[in-house]
Amino acid sequence: MKYPSTFTPYRRGPSAAQLMRRPRDATDFLRADNAMATLMPAITRMASLQKSCAAILPAIFKSCDVMNFEGGQLVLSMPNAALATKLKQQLPKLQERLIQDGWQVNAIRIKVQVGKNYVVPPPPRRQLTLPSLAVSSFAELNDALEDSPQNQALKAALANMVRRNTGVK
Repeated sequence: MKYPSTFTPYRRGPSAAQLMRRPRDATDFLRADNAMATLMPAITRMASLQKSCAAILPAIFKSCDVMNFEGGQLVLSMPNAALATKLKQQLPKLQERLIQDGWQVNAIRIKVQVGKNYVVPPPPRRQLTLPSLAVSSFAELNDALEDSPQNQALKAALANMVRRNTGVK
């Protein structure tokens, strides 16, 4: 069988230079382009400011972002008005701590960014467990009740409660 001159019947592996090259991350990409490299100081400063704010008010800054910081004016974005009101109460503390950390913050503004999709994690569900004495008492009550149409719903509820609290499926 004749092969064209550019065809290779086997696949070559990566060269030694390709094996030595490390993967590029986002900062390498930004530094490689001159136009993007000019953004690096601003991006680094904003990320550092975001970390400082999150260290000062960790509960509120889970859903807050630093939008802008120019001329001593800090602009923060919040997903809704309720969180913005909570943050507004904490602004004097935030500004004072930022100044102590070396940031020259003269004013702080809050913008509500309703369109952003912030996922607020649901609070953890508490699973209440009954003591073993209570579970056995409910089981005894279930056994003691007579099988009548009036007691069927109560007996089913007691059986489910006993089953849930004993771990029997």
